[in-house]
Amino acid sequence: MQRALVLIALVVLIVISGVKTLPVYAQNTDQLQAQIDASNTRIKQIQAEIAALQRQLTTTTAEKQTLQKAINELNLSIQKIQKSISLTQAQIDKKDLEIDTLSDSIGDTAARISHSQEGVGAMLRELSAFDQEPMVLSLLSSGTLSSVFDEAANLSTLRIDLQNQIQDLSALRTDLEGDKNEAESKRKELASLSSQLGQQKQGLDAAKGTQNKLLQDTKSKEATYQAQIAQKQAEQAAFEKTLFDLASQLRSADPTNIPAAGSGVLRWPLDDIFITQQFGRTSDSGRLYSSGTHDGIDFRAAVGTSVRAARTGTIFEVNQGAVPLCQYGKWVLIKHDNGLATLYAHLSTINVKKGDVVAAGQVVGFSGNTGYATGPHLHFSVYVANSVAFKQYTCKSGSTLTIPIAPLNAYLNPLSYLPGF
Repeated sequence: MQRALVLIALVVLIVISGVKTLPVYAQNTDQLQAQIDASNTRIKQIQAEIAALQRQLTTTTAEKQTLQKAINELNLSIQKIQKSISLTQAQIDKKDLEIDTLSDSIGDTAARISHSQEGVGAMLRELSAFDQEPMVLSLLSSGTLSSVFDEAANLSTLRIDLQNQIQDLSALRTDLEGDKNEAESKRKELASLSSQLGQQKQGLDAAKGTQNKLLQDTKSKEATYQAQIAQKQAEQAAFEKTLFDLASQLRSADPTNIPAAGSGVLRWPLDDIFITQQFGRTSDSGRLYSSGTHDGIDFRAAVGTSVRAARTGTIFEVNQGAVPLCQYGKWVLIKHDNGLATLYAHLSTINVKKGDVVAAGQVVGFSGNTGYATGPHLHFSVYVANSVAFKQYTCKSGSTLTIPIAPLNAYLNPLSYLPGF
């Protein structure tokens, strides 16, 4: 019995020694949690500011196209991107705090496992000594046979309890390590997002530089600005006519190996959808285009809006060399695995290259107003992929650029393949 009491005291001592570090750990954890709570508050505040800026952007974009409106829209877009960068950094900081907290928890759990293992080791040594001791000596020291069996039973029970504790702590450590790995993975995603936001801001800064030059050139004369818009519209009409004429000369496409209309095989290329121009012959297309048709759909999109791949595919072609008042500006063409190809035009920046494989929803660039666009938007076309060809187009300025063309029946209504239509 005396040996059992000594052993119990030893186990209690081990447990107490393992707990000595807990107040320091708890204090550190409380500090980290307070910082995480502060980060959450800051993140919510920034998210509210971004939402307010988005509402202003939506209102501004819907207004009449004027020089001051264009400048205001760019300023709002830049403010929104800066807020988005701040939000992402706040989320990264929060993940860092969470990783620190999990690391502390893992360290504390490992220490507790080590102490428990020491207790089990001491217990096993005591049991081994007990098993090797002759029964007669145990009886002489304990007094009765029942007390000898009670001591052995107590030792076995304590050993089992400690082993169960080790198993529970090991499972806890595994869970914590899984949480830490997940947090580190999320942090990598946020770091990638931060890089994308930096690219967006570069596009916005370039657009603002162009707009500021325009402001200086026109000296705030609205008439001059409206004349430039009219020039863009004239270039747009000329481009659409050339495109229509070229398409009319091509052999008719074979659309038999493409998905059926209404199949919803594509996803929306933007997160927020507002269509400003439909596909085909519409009241606006007859007014805007000499061909009387529009070969895609246009979405409202402030400069710097993320443009996403409508489906997994391979980058078929990219045009980085945007020329003012000329064709699609900067554009990306993706060839998909189902016989379709998609075009994303008038971009401010592009972050993919020809031959890249992209996933559905992956950001391929950021919206803008390059080319003949009279305002920021995304032009989105869908083609029968195997009918797309590339031709050289000479702008009024004399610059020559590549454009994608296809037979007239190879231009498909995007809404026939997007969800909800």
